[in-house]
Amino acid sequence: MTVDQAPAPASAWWPRIAGALLALAVAAVHVVDQGGFPGSKAPAYVGIGYYIVEVAAIVTAGLLIAGAVRIGWALAMAVAAGPVVGYVLSRGPGLPGYTDDIGNWTEPLGLASLAAEGLLFFLALTMLGRALAAERRAATGRVPTRAPHP
Repeated sequence: MTVDQAPAPASAWWPRIAGALLALAVAAVHVVDQGGFPGSKAPAYVGIGYYIVEVAAIVTAGLLIAGAVRIGWALAMAVAAGPVVGYVLSRGPGLPGYTDDIGNWTEPLGLASLAAEGLLFFLALTMLGRALAAERRAATGRVPTRAPHP
């Protein structure tokens, strides 16, 4: 049984719920920004990118709630990082056929998206690191120890 197949410990429920809610917030911001669902975002490749982010965010939330921690947190990092890259590129140099947002760094919806994505990324990074460390310890049979206080 792999880490993704085993149920997650009950003590780790709150980060998974927080991660799921943040992933859903990322999806919601993108649905609102494209004008609802199915919405429209031109050029077509930007709209497709939005759909990919939205679906991946919903899948991420489901994985985290189900306790599939390794793949859930890894996907959460991608769900968070992808839109940040798109935000920087669309506001900085612009994207092919999509120059409307160049210089629009303070759009409230964009800032809300960045906040959710930043929180999700760092939560996912922390929790994925913990999951991988626990998997390594389990594979080697070592138990974590604390250094004695001086």
